[in-house]
Amino acid sequence: MTMMKSPTSTSYLILAPVAILLLLFLLSSLNRTGAGGGSDGLGVLCARRAGTRHPTAAVSARAEAAEPELSLLVGILTMPKRRERRDIVRLAYALQPPAAGARVDVRFVFCNVTDPVEAALVALEIMHHGDIIVLDCAENMNDGKTYAYFSSVPRLFAAAPYDYVMKTDDDTYLRVAALVGELRPRPRDDVYLGYGYNMSGDPKLFMHGMGYVLSWDLASWVSTAEEILARNDTLGPEDLMLGKWLNLAGKGRNRYDLKPRMYDLSWDMDNLRPDSVAVHMLKDNSRWATTLRYFNVTAGIKPSKLYHLP
Repeated sequence: MTMMKSPTSTSYLILAPVAILLLLFLLSSLNRTGAGGGSDGLGVLCARRAGTRHPTAAVSARAEAAEPELSLLVGILTMPKRRERRDIVRLAYALQPPAAGARVDVRFVFCNVTDPVEAALVALEIMHHGDIIVLDCAENMNDGKTYAYFSSVPRLFAAAPYDYVMKTDDDTYLRVAALVGELRPRPRDDVYLGYGYNMSGDPKLFMHGMGYVLSWDLASWVSTAEEILARNDTLGPEDLMLGKWLNLAGKGRNRYDLKPRMYDLSWDMDNLRPDSVAVHMLKDNSRWATTLRYFNVTAGIKPSKLYHLP
């Protein structure tokens, strides 16, 4: 019977450098995909369209070469369990062309993740995508989450403030370049922009929760406005409450109503328009598919024998 030889010291000397190289490769991979500073979010996702192997480096190089004309943080309020929806939304934004001259970062916003299974899966998303904010609040829709978001942003991004901060939902398809085009000629302070509710004859008293934008100074004001908490005005329909904060304080004087370019997708899904800024009520995959087809998001897919699509 042939006996197997035990490894010799020479064998270990040969294998050791290989193991060290493998470890270094894994660590560098984690560093590339981990959540870090700088402009990741949508900026990185858009960079991938250009075929760059290291999107973060590509975005950083562009940022150093030219200071952006404007910067926008898009916070998508969602819940940990909506993982499939986040994957669709990430791809929907990643396949959009970059907004020229703008730094746009997209973040998914949760409150505290208390379930240990969800916490583990969310941690994987954070490590891989680096596009999640977890606020210190109980998960909710109209019981203070929007307040927690706007009041936290100035502290979280104090080192690199944005010109504008947006709140939107995971059932809204935002066409980023179109929104940037609307923001570009606007002032950089005291701005409140979105889909205006027509209440009391004034279509700009409140902006619909499908998506609205505040200038950085207004987000900073929310973070320090003690009167909001004193009136217990964090509870209630979040879009109406935010409008109330601004109205009572006489703030947000530069108001812009983007109807009809922001709208709800109809029951028959037949009211899409080419100049859309945001399409709301994409509550299921069929509505997302209809919207993505309308805007030719997958038109650039290359023919291949590896897949057969209708």
